[in-house]
Amino acid sequence: MATDILAEITGMLVEIVGDEYLLAEEVTMKTTFNEDLALESIEFVALAELLHHRYGADVDLMGFLAEKDMDAILAMSVGELVTHIGRITHTSLARAAAGSSPASAG
Repeated sequence: MATDILAEITGMLVEIVGDEYLLAEEVTMKTTFNEDLALESIEFVALAELLHHRYGADVDLMGFLAEKDMDAILAMSVGELVTHIGRITHTSLARAAAGSSPASAG
């Protein structure tokens, strides 16, 4: 699952910053948004929109970033975002499955 999310995020980053930049260095779980990708705030906003369209309102990048201090934001890796999305989507799938299962007789 993490590999799929990483591939999707890489695709989104290619769309945002242009593939010629990302072709120079493969995006991995250890790739940092600030140091490795030099993502600017407007690009984070674009990424947040793409994540929202792909994963829904539960994956709130700006909310996720708001929980971090500046040093943590600057050091954040793609892997941290992948893990966050995996946790959120897993919880959402579990909730959906629980909501669609028949109620047990009591």
